Amino acid sequence: MKTKNLSIVVLVLAALGGPAVADTTAAGSKFGEPMSSELEPTPIASILDDPDAWAGKRVRVAGEVSGVCAHQGCWIDLVSADDVTLRVKVDDGVIVFPPEAKGHAAVAEGEVEILEMERAPYEAWLRHVAGEEGREFDPAEVGDGPYRIVRLRGSGAEIEGL
Repeated sequence: MKTKNLSIVVLVLAALGGPAVADTTAAGSKFGEPMSSELEPTPIASILDDPDAWAGKRVRVAGEVSGVCAHQGCWIDLVSADDVTLRVKVDDGVIVFPPEAKGHAAVAEGEVEILEMERAPYEAWLRHVAGEEGREFDPAEVGDGPYRIVRLRGSGAEIEGL
């Protein structure tokens, strides 16, 4: 997780109205809306370094899938070439990422948003994330604040080789 004197958690939240199945092609699987041909990838580190500058902007991010939600397939983690991780979170049941996505290259598009939180809900959210990842919650993750979640409200994703 990348921090700059802040507790920043990144994830992508998709608000898609499409089906929960992927469109599979020879190159890979497409989830949600098609990728825009006009957007160039934005480095994940650029978003984390200055999330306020990116809030409300539509971006495309790329990385390797380093984790997949084992419960409902409702998120994937993307790790960039410079070892910065971003969570791609979608509405439950709207998109279901398959467990075999882990280790594959992926891109996702959407709008960056920032949610400000109080300490208690932020800690509860971190406990939930730890449970989804199958690890113990460490109270040191909470930090001193401010408590912010940086999200990319996703509109679509593509995973190569599925």
